[in-house]
Amino acid sequence: MRIPRVLTTVLLALATAVAVPAAPASAAGDGAGENYVALGDSYSSGTGAGDYSDALCTRSGNAYPARWAQVSAPASFTFAACGGATIPDVLNNQVRYLNESTSLVSISIGGNDSGFASIMLTCLLSSQAVCEERLAEAARYTRSQLPGELDALYATIRDRAPNAEVVVVGYPYLYKEGGFCLSMGAGKRAAVNDGSDVLNQVIADRAAAAGFSFADARPAFAGHEICTRDPWISGSNIHPTAEGHEKAYLPAFQSAIR
Repeated sequence: MRIPRVLTTVLLALATAVAVPAAPASAAGDGAGENYVALGDSYSSGTGAGDYSDALCTRSGNAYPARWAQVSAPASFTFAACGGATIPDVLNNQVRYLNESTSLVSISIGGNDSGFASIMLTCLLSSQAVCEERLAEAARYTRSQLPGELDALYATIRDRAPNAEVVVVGYPYLYKEGGFCLSMGAGKRAAVNDGSDVLNQVIADRAAAAGFSFADARPAFAGHEICTRDPWISGSNIHPTAEGHEKAYLPAFQSAIR
């Protein structure tokens, strides 16, 4: 059966989902002249995409920041994103790599702060009513507390990297809506995607208030969610695959760069 395998994988992910202050990977080139720093959580580090340079932070060479650096050959690239990161983790362990010479920053953050991992376990294993109750709780936090926390983080990024263009990268819809899906019922899938809308709306709003660009991942992954014929999000670990980073996140990020 699928659920035990899913549960095992998710629990393993939860066990390693504590952001640790490991030294980020760096690379140097002489092409674009950008000094690029990639911040954020597992959706930026590349959890689930394989080819890890740092197993603790699941930093993947297939993740969109590393792929952009491979293609663009920036003057410098610091890969500070770490799986499991929350806003306090970014403030404590990642923003230190920003400075006045930083010219490009990417960041995805907010999912773990709103309880992503526990929500997914609840919705995979509990009733629709319990799933929706947990999502409603997360939505209340997202609307009431997350905006102020994002404002403080974005202000710190701007203070530390005053000359940088900052691209805030959103989260995709995780599941195909409608029809049959072995992983999760239609009602739960719709509710989870509604939760993504709430989270993305708040993140996009605060990014705009800070003068940052927002890369919307929802249209980028459209038609390739879990339970589609060609998914770019893994049904086992609920994260974008290497293909998802290459074909969805990377183009969305590139398009958001001014």
